[in-house]
Amino acid sequence: MMGWTLGRYFFFRYVTITFWFFLGLLALVFLIDFTELSGRTTGLPGFTYGTAFAISALRMPMIMLQTVPFVGLFSAMATLVSLNRRYELVIARSAGVSAWQFLFPCCVGALMFGALSVGVINPIAAHGFSWSEQMENDLRAGKSNAVTTNVTPWLRQKTESGDTIIGARAILNQGLEMADAVFFILDPQGNIAERKDAAKAFLRDGYWELQDVKVFKGGNIQALASDKVPTNLKPEFVQERLARPETIPFYELPRKIEVARSFGLKANAFAMQFDSLVALPFLLVAMTLIAATVSMRFARMGQSATMILGGVVAGFLLYVVSVLVKAFGVAGFVPTVVAAWVPVVVAMFFGVTFLLYKEDG
Repeated sequence: MMGWTLGRYFFFRYVTITFWFFLGLLALVFLIDFTELSGRTTGLPGFTYGTAFAISALRMPMIMLQTVPFVGLFSAMATLVSLNRRYELVIARSAGVSAWQFLFPCCVGALMFGALSVGVINPIAAHGFSWSEQMENDLRAGKSNAVTTNVTPWLRQKTESGDTIIGARAILNQGLEMADAVFFILDPQGNIAERKDAAKAFLRDGYWELQDVKVFKGGNIQALASDKVPTNLKPEFVQERLARPETIPFYELPRKIEVARSFGLKANAFAMQFDSLVALPFLLVAMTLIAATVSMRFARMGQSATMILGGVVAGFLLYVVSVLVKAFGVAGFVPTVVAAWVPVVVAMFFGVTFLLYKEDG
């Protein structure tokens, strides 16, 4: 049996390499994002490099959360390759330590890294990304045509006074606030009777509160400081339609799903995000097993580049399959739990089967 000292050594070796991989990737991604953001917003009024720095810094946790599976894969491969090159795995195996024993500390480290990503990084990422969107929207206010923006979905609400089509340049505050919003109010025949453009729109109880409004009606234009548009939309419906699931912290997702389903909504996007986060720590364990299949073989002159490339390709394919199946889960073609866990279970079976064949013949 592997002793506590050796197991602790392998564990902290994995943790150290993971930390430096994460930190290095964070610095690289921050530089790229800051440069790209500065290039897009330099000409906007009120732009400062301090503002761009703050926006990029607030977006970093969200971006890094997407890279966690690859950090887990590469750090596991780097850990095993370095242990091999220093003959530490060779000595451990000659002393009777099996592959399962010295992989166990790495798997525990991967599991803890995943739990930290879900429990700590995810809430920080959700709040930070919301703040960065608010700051970027304030920077771009009134310049919606000067920059490229994401296309947001349109809503159509039905009330006693008629139908209204609602769109916006940016969706903020988990879907409850819109920037540069436009409201097309239709008559009973379906023609546009009135248009209201608002710098900001907030969903209140029973109405939309519009600020800095321009009303177009009958060829006339009227400017108003504020206005109201009646609505029967509930916040849960608007959030389910407009909010990005990534902007909702992990701890709030179960309540959002429960409330949305109580209104008859499927909430597949929220459920898929929740199930994916629950499965993330085990996905990192699967990445560690995949790394072990190509990194444990001892080579006197170093690891085979072909084997290392095979591990990278296998990890990338696992990630692509996870994203693809996740899209099926959001669309409702498969249950979200199945979509989140099938790639993880298949990858684990592949890793365990390969290691059993190599270790036990």
